[in-house]
Amino acid sequence: MNLLINAVANMKWNPMAFVDNLHYMGIGMLVIFVVIGVIILATKLVNKLFSK
Repeated sequence: MNLLINAVANMKWNPMAFVDNLHYMGIGMLVIFVVIGVIILATKLVNKLFSK
């Protein structure tokens, strides 16, 4: 419990850390979008190959 209290007590408010990390968050969202697109395309391809 003391470890948690110390961790919370040592936290500092740094709004620029959020701004600095927007680049990485944007890249992560782009990668998620691409992966979902690949899954959709693979599903369509499998449906086209194996449909009667």
